[in-house]
Amino acid sequence: MSERKLRIGFIGTGVMGGPMAGHLVKAGHTVTVYNRTRAKADAWAERHGGTAVATPAEAAQGADVVLSCVGNDDDLAQVTLGRDGAFAAMAKGALFVDHTTVSARLARQLSVEGQSHGILCVDAPVSGGESGAQAGTLSIMCGGTEAAFAAAEPVMRAYAGRIVHIGGPGAGQTTKMVNQIAIAGVIQGLSEALRFAQASKLDTDKVFEAVSGGAAASWQMLNRWGTMAKDEFDFGFAVDWMRKDLGLALEEARSNGATIPVAALVDQFYADVQKAGGGRKDTSSLVTRLPK
Repeated sequence: MSERKLRIGFIGTGVMGGPMAGHLVKAGHTVTVYNRTRAKADAWAERHGGTAVATPAEAAQGADVVLSCVGNDDDLAQVTLGRDGAFAAMAKGALFVDHTTVSARLARQLSVEGQSHGILCVDAPVSGGESGAQAGTLSIMCGGTEAAFAAAEPVMRAYAGRIVHIGGPGAGQTTKMVNQIAIAGVIQGLSEALRFAQASKLDTDKVFEAVSGGAAASWQMLNRWGTMAKDEFDFGFAVDWMRKDLGLALEEARSNGATIPVAALVDQFYADVQKAGGGRKDTSSLVTRLPK
């Protein structure tokens, strides 16, 4: 699939899916999109020159590849297996790649359903946020068979900076949980460090200069320390979505026996942010539950 131009159906043209589908058009593919809110699909088609349709099945009809980037397990099940879902319309030998962050259980189920339809399936959640989707530099963690990944990888190059095949069906989703568990702990530590610096009457810009080049450095520190200090929290991935993702991780931990007490605690801290009306603020707003 790396050389020829493909017929692609893309389901979900939101803040992540819209830019990703746009990169596929720039790569020369013919892209047909579906979005639950039809106006968003129409706006995308007008901007990028693709075609908007009324159902997931229409987006999948005649496609070599169908990709999805929707909201949650229920949304993904609906657009794939529900009435007018994509799977029933896809041809044998076609490829399905899901970029939604969902449960590993659903990813494995879709792989089994795909096999029954003769469809190759890859679960491929992403990291990098809205800015990564727009720049085409997303990190993608993939689960699926070797054959499915081999078919998907050249397609995903249009919007990815890093693509890693982790293992079999569900492995991509489980790795995304690893990602979110790690982020949760880092943001809580960063929040406490910032508030400690402020309570100590330190110049936070100078503190950042001193510590950001050493062992304390992280992506979150380099990109969010300054905005957190200014109480600015409009930078992409929302608290509501983080709670969904941590919920998936906690559910999987109950299944696999892992102990993740910090993730469980930070999940409850994010619940505090939601209760205070911060559900749509970005994840660095975790700092707001700590008094200055």
